[in-house]
Parts: sequence; C-alpha cells; structure tokens
Amino acid sequence: MLDIYAGKTALKVLRDNGFKPDLFNTFLGASGGPKWFTLFGLDKYLFGEFFKDRNSELNLVGSSAGAFRAACFAQKDPLAAITRMATSYAETVYSSKATRGEITEKAIGLLDYMLGENGIDEILQNPVFKAHFLVNKSQGLTASENKLALTLGLAKSFVLNKIDRKLLRRQYQRFVFKAPSSQLAIEDYCGFDTRYIDLTRENLKESLLASGSIPLVMAGIKDIPDAPKGMYRDGGIVDYHFDIKVQSKSAISDKYQQGLILYPHFNANPKAGWFDKNLKRSISAENYDNTVMLVPSDKFVTSLPHGKIPDRTDFTAMAPDKRIHYWKTVLSATEQLAQALDQQINRLEKAEIKPII
Repeated sequence: MLDIYAGKTALKVLRDNGFKPDLFNTFLGASGGPKWFTLFGLDKYLFGEFFKDRNSELNLVGSSAGAFRAACFAQKDPLAAITRMATSYAETVYSSKATRGEITEKAIGLLDYMLGENGIDEILQNPVFKAHFLVNKSQGLTASENKLALTLGLAKSFVLNKIDRKLLRRQYQRFVFKAPSSQLAIEDYCGFDTRYIDLTRENLKESLLASGSIPLVMAGIKDIPDAPKGMYRDGGIVDYHFDIKVQSKSAISDKYQQGLILYPHFNANPKAGWFDKNLKRSISAENYDNTVMLVPSDKFVTSLPHGKIPDRTDFTAMAPDKRIHYWKTVLSATEQLAQALDQQINRLEKAEIKPII
C-alpha cells in the first residue's frame, strides 16, 4: 500500500542505521490542495507516534497545503490540529458560482478553526517543531488583482518557465516565513531571490494564508506585516513539489547539519513549480540525495473511490454530499498507509526501498 523512495545518501543512511526519528532534521510538505488527503494517515502516525518524543529540532517546510500542515504539526496537539484541518476542508461547500472573495473567506474560516484559540502562540514557541511557510512575492502583472491583467501575467509566467525556469525570477521572489530561532537556508540552482522573515503574532496568519492563495482562485495577500510591501501569493508557484536543497545550522554550532529530509508525497514524480505540472522537466536527483519519500502505491490509489486521489476539480465535478462522502472515505482509508509504514520501518531489512528518479 505504501512505497518508500530514497536518494543515494539517504538509502545508505537507512540501511546503516534503520528508520529512526533523529536521522531526520527536515520535513517537507508540498502544494496540491485536497491531494494531501491521501497523506492524512501518515501525518497522524508520524506526529502522533514516530516523532512524538523527539527532542531535537525538526524543520517543517511547506508551501500551500504543505504550509497548513506544518502549522498543524507545530501546535501542542498536532493530531487534533490536523484532524480539524482535514474535517473543515472536506466539509467546505461553495456556492455554484463562487467568487475569489467567497473562497478566500472560507479559507480564512478554515485557518481560524485549524489554529484554534492558542495555535499561533504554540507555533511560535515550539522548541522542537519549527514551522516555515513558503510564499511568493509577485511582480508586474502577477501582482495585479485585475483578472485580465493577472491572467496575462500568469500566461507570461507559463511561457518564461517553459523556456527556462530561471526566467521566473523576473516575476517572483521566494519568501520564507520562519520560526524566529530557525537558521534554515535554501539553496536553489535557479537563483531565486530568497528572503527570510521571522514569524510573529502579527504576520503568522497572513503569511500562512498567502502560502495557499492560488492566483485567480483566491485573493492575493497584500502588505504582510514585517515583510516588504507588495502582493504575496501561493508558495507553490515556485515551490510546488520542490527542487531545492534545504540546510539548517545546528543550535549549538555554526555548522550546517547533514540530516535526512522526510517527504510524504502523493506521487513519486515531484515537479519543481506550479508551471511544471504538465511539462516533462524532472527535478534534480542531486537535490533529493538525502531525501526519503513516502508515497501511496498505485495499488492503494486504485482501491479508492473513483480510482483516484482527491483534487480541486472535485468541487465542481461532484455534488457536495457525494464529494464529502468520497473525501471522508479517502481520509479513513489512509489508516492503511500508517499501518504499512509502521510495518516497513520495523522490518526495514525486508522493505523494498526504491531510488528517487
């Protein structure tokens, strides 16, 4: 039901040491909206059992839905938080002709429910689980809220990205809204201008909302506190499934740690950015050298209702009651993935670990 993939270095570390919590110093959460539902059981297992008694820092790095998950994991009760998020998202219903305003308001409501009364302070003060939300500051037409101008700006992004991903630097800056004590650094072969902003009580909700603000679907977030003035949008534009190196300095030294990256993902073929979804361009194997991916198998996916994982088109393709039943069935089914992971990591010598790329 579950496939495990590993980069060359990660595979050697696992074979030499076993699948142990302290081997990992970074956790990645990708964009993808309700596709994340297929990882719900894994998330509960990882933060309810696997990392439960962890004392060393774990960087939680996410864009869009992955950022929302990171915000759940950094709360005092991560299982309760991730369950609130899943339930609220699954039960969200929009009007037949939902506007950007309506979708944005529903997202704010989900965020408020997910964070609860004390979530912001719990995230900021967590000494172990360090949240990082990836957001993109838009330039030129992509900063406009006018539908025609924004559409033209995104069309330009598509063309530039098809020619060379590096050309997107003309339109987007990467912002990492991070736990104040974090010393995480991102290396990017494309050379995106990357800025690091400390999370505060004043900017946490707005930066988290911005990380999931899909262009043309939701309103952009303007002038986030403590960050340069401008329009901020979905982190998945640049970092959809990631093609970066993530490093973090030790809390007790000034050296970068070489820990592993744990990356539960809904498929085995990650794409760097939002505009790469339909391109054949692959991610760099070098950037996944120390990464372990946990991926629902084809067998698991075909066992789901409709033989597929949830996605945003379900909102318009299905009646609300049918969609909600389908999504909740998927959430329940993912308990199988947690059981599969538990079995494999406790019998790692027998587990088949596949190479990434």
